Amino acid sequence: MSNRHNQADLAQRLVRYRDLIPCTTAFIDTRTPGNQKENFTIIGPGVAESPEQYVHINIPHGFNIGGVRQQPHCVNSQHSHETAEVFIIQNSEWAFRWGVDADEGEIVLGPGDVISIPTQVFRGFENVGKGTGYMCSVLGGDDPGRVTWAPVVFEMAAAHGLILLENGQLVDTTKGETVPEGLSAMPVTSEAEINRMRHLTMQEMAGCVYVMSHARAKAKTVLTEHNACEEVPVIGPANPAEKIAAGKMNWQHGFHLRCLIMPPAGEIAAHARLEEEVIYVYQGELAIAWEQGQLSLKRGDVITLPKNLSRRLINASGKTTTAYIVRGGDRPAAPQWGD
Repeated sequence: MSNRHNQADLAQRLVRYRDLIPCTTAFIDTRTPGNQKENFTIIGPGVAESPEQYVHINIPHGFNIGGVRQQPHCVNSQHSHETAEVFIIQNSEWAFRWGVDADEGEIVLGPGDVISIPTQVFRGFENVGKGTGYMCSVLGGDDPGRVTWAPVVFEMAAAHGLILLENGQLVDTTKGETVPEGLSAMPVTSEAEINRMRHLTMQEMAGCVYVMSHARAKAKTVLTEHNACEEVPVIGPANPAEKIAAGKMNWQHGFHLRCLIMPPAGEIAAHARLEEEVIYVYQGELAIAWEQGQLSLKRGDVITLPKNLSRRLINASGKTTTAYIVRGGDRPAAPQWGD
């Protein structure tokens, strides 16, 4: 069952939080909130508008993994996506606001919480906590498309010397850059485009949120039926092959998101997956062991495991370890047990 991968092979598929390379000029709204944002593209091309954005792992997965880090009171301006956008909060508190003018509602979430903001909804967010905040993100599709910005973002960007082109490229006139010949500036989002966007009530947006402190697995899944771990469905429809119920956000995203909770000394026996699997450690320490080696992940680290690799998952700490797992497709296959 197992593909052979040495320690170096798997290390290249691991991105440690401490090694994340940020981009502070990723989007047209870079200077508009008054504070710099740090954007990270961890797996896949993401949606950055700047060639300065560093891509850590450029392997197609059918979804993208990224991150954002902001200081208190730093704001990400109102925008919309054409594919799913999911945030997993690592630390601090974050206010999410929706509507073209950020006035249709607000919801505040904290560490461990997850939000899946539907497509064609203007959204923005602010770190409203007291310290630096980080969120891991998941975007749908190998190519998640471009961002649609609220009109006011274009106005504020122009005041700070930034021009977004129709091809998605960002021009910074404060650095002496000019619009290349043959290219045009992106038109300001029209009234017609604004009118096609969705308007969510508070109740509807609350249905797009998983609060870690409120949710626990109620039944054993194929992954956890022979151990003391819990696999909580967060995003995705019910999947009988894995004996897992629907997540709270049960509409199709193109991927599933699960919360894996492992008690001290908890272990999941050797198994393989038919999809590439991404693991993000929210808290604790997680060891991944396979025939040719072992890697230990800590808080904030991300790894993508190859298809058909037989791996064991081990809680390598004396405390509970919690990880979020992204699996591609709307119906991932059941784990394949054995070495």
